[in-house]
Amino acid sequence: MKRKFKIISYALPLIGLLMFYECKDHEKTEPETAAESSKDENIVTLTDAQLKNAPVVTAVLSLQKISSVLKLNGMIDVPPQNLVSVSIPLGGYLKSSSLLPGKPVSKGQVIAVIENPQFIQLQQDYLMAKSKSHFAQLDYTRQKTLNQSQATSDKVMQQAQSEMNNQKILMNSLAQQLRLININPESLNSGNIQKSVPVYSSINGFVSKVNVNIGKYVNPSDVLFELINPDDIHLNLKVYEKDLANLKKGQRFSAYTNAEPDKKYYGEILLISKDVNPGGWAEVHCHFEKYDQSLIPGMYMNAEIEISTSFSNAVPEESIVNFEGKDFVFVEEKKQTYRLTPVTLGETENGFVQIMNADDFKNKKIVIRNAYTLLMKLKNTADE
Repeated sequence: MKRKFKIISYALPLIGLLMFYECKDHEKTEPETAAESSKDENIVTLTDAQLKNAPVVTAVLSLQKISSVLKLNGMIDVPPQNLVSVSIPLGGYLKSSSLLPGKPVSKGQVIAVIENPQFIQLQQDYLMAKSKSHFAQLDYTRQKTLNQSQATSDKVMQQAQSEMNNQKILMNSLAQQLRLININPESLNSGNIQKSVPVYSSINGFVSKVNVNIGKYVNPSDVLFELINPDDIHLNLKVYEKDLANLKKGQRFSAYTNAEPDKKYYGEILLISKDVNPGGWAEVHCHFEKYDQSLIPGMYMNAEIEISTSFSNAVPEESIVNFEGKDFVFVEEKKQTYRLTPVTLGETENGFVQIMNADDFKNKKIVIRNAYTLLMKLKNTADE
């Protein structure tokens, strides 16, 4: 029993010593854990080496000329006078044509040949009316001479005059019908009667639609081709009623397609509609300063129009970083230490972006270069 008590008496001091060191270690690590938990995740600090590899430049907000931009959309269109539907007044069969959509045409160019037996009959009727008109003219001259010598009555002379006038009317009527199908009556004679007639282009432009094929019969009301004169091609924009007051004739615009947003087309407003449709928008017609062959009717386009210009607090676009769908800037807290701060953006122009919550950054230095480098460093540190 005496020996057992002795062992216990030696063990007690050893246990107390171990507990003492355990408590000392706990006291030592506890402040470090508290410090780590209180670390601000929006603060990033650069070492001298990091700052040397990615120099950070700061600046305060500056006043920049910023324009308010109205963003619209619309379609390429042509006025009615520049869109030509080609038809043949008397109908017929399409004998030949080489037109395809998009093919250029010039004014006076033969774009098709139409064949119809009625053309032969019309030329025959004209030549016969011309012959009878000539005979009626001779008969009237003879009857007039006889009447002057009292060899014939006034009634006979008047009948001859009436017949002459009737034949002239018929001949002129048939001549106009021939001109409708592009046959010159003055040059028509019995030796050059033709069964087919040419169809000419009335404008310089290009083919929009081809509605017929070789051998097809077309009625007078049928449209063979649609031609477009691009000289007056324009952009038809849709503008909501609330924005109409900001627009005026002659105002400049820039437009672009979804396929090529970096390629800009410029022009000015030509006409603003005075009629607002039930959907709450009106049409604004804009004219391009230079025609581009890639612009074709029906093409969808986006447009931007400057509606006002003012001086606003702004920073270079390079200052703005985007994280998780939100915009931020880095504000210098102290030397080589920067805070990620939310920012509200306005319009952008000439490389500067308008800061709407400018009061939050009064007299503060904002990082204007290598802002994304700071964001990467901040987020990498947070992940670690």
